[in-house]
Amino acid sequence: MKYIDEYRDGSLAKDVARQITALADPARSYHFMEFCGGHTHAISRYGLEDLLPANVRMIHGPGCPVCVLPIGRIDAAIALAMRLEITLCTYGDLMRVPGSNGSSLLKAKAAGADIRMVYSTLDALRIADAEPDREVVFFAIGFETTTPTTALALKAAIARGLGNFSIFCNHVLTPAAIQNILESPDVRKLGTIKIDGFIGPAHVSTVIGTEPYEFFAEEFRKPVVVAGFEPLDVILAILMLVRQVNDGRHEVENQYIRAVTALGNEKAQAEVANFFELRESFEWRGLGEVPYGALRLRPQYAAYDAEKRFSMVTPAAKDNPACECGAILRGVKKPADCKLFGTVCTPDTPMGSCMVSSEGACAAHRAYGRFREKVRQVDARRAVA
Repeated sequence: MKYIDEYRDGSLAKDVARQITALADPARSYHFMEFCGGHTHAISRYGLEDLLPANVRMIHGPGCPVCVLPIGRIDAAIALAMRLEITLCTYGDLMRVPGSNGSSLLKAKAAGADIRMVYSTLDALRIADAEPDREVVFFAIGFETTTPTTALALKAAIARGLGNFSIFCNHVLTPAAIQNILESPDVRKLGTIKIDGFIGPAHVSTVIGTEPYEFFAEEFRKPVVVAGFEPLDVILAILMLVRQVNDGRHEVENQYIRAVTALGNEKAQAEVANFFELRESFEWRGLGEVPYGALRLRPQYAAYDAEKRFSMVTPAAKDNPACECGAILRGVKKPADCKLFGTVCTPDTPMGSCMVSSEGACAAHRAYGRFREKVRQVDARRAVA
């Protein structure tokens, strides 16, 4: 296939769904976690769950970097932005993520903080170049997909001698999170979450390749299929997972062969390795402290590390107790299980990060009409109660 619309062919998707139904053993159930928010978005948008047999179930994972950022890091960014000499540059979806006590970067901007929405790291560099009297901090966030662009921005800043540019690094790593989930009490002891296999991230895998997942497949005996974001990509990956489970296999397979290789983008990996190193631990919303789950700048680049340059402190902060975002990110609950979903928590008035980003599970479930009737039913049940 050559064109995007071919990967959205409904008749082909139904054919694959029929194959899944024929292969799925009615005497057992299949539970697959899609790790990437782009897959959650595709499943919701195209109604893929409606095509699957009842015993094949999808579990939403922590595949949204905006969603997994803990409140304390948002609070730290707000505190930094309130300093008079600071210009904080960030992507748009971070602007509305709730911090403590109803705060957000958007509200801080309204209160006078110099916070500017950018579309790329290059925009932040241009601001630093054009305004040498301002301390320009780029709020870097994302999985392995966006880390190379941050590395290249730092490389460019050093080459240009931009002494007023620094990075607040919040880049996180997907393999560490997958291991954290598989080792969690929810999976290993309590059985709250049953996982028979993973749909591996797409964009992440274009950078890191498929090899990093081989450890999980072997150690935890869980198959992994790396898949693209189109509906046919996702449903083909589910078929491949069903086949592996039926055969008793636990291998890493690559459905997304048009973009992903075993070794990934080695040039991008080299740039990242030059500027970043592993943090010993980093908090993920919903998962808690994840060992080696994030990156930081290497010591030789401390002058460009906003946390060191401005003595930043990440305050202890708790999520809204009524918000189930953490449980949704772990796969323990679905968006509609949250009492706030679709009522006080909407894309216009988000109470948690899962409703902010378009990759968030709550935002994906809320965005498409096929879920709105379910939302109305939930509202009706709550009204009666």
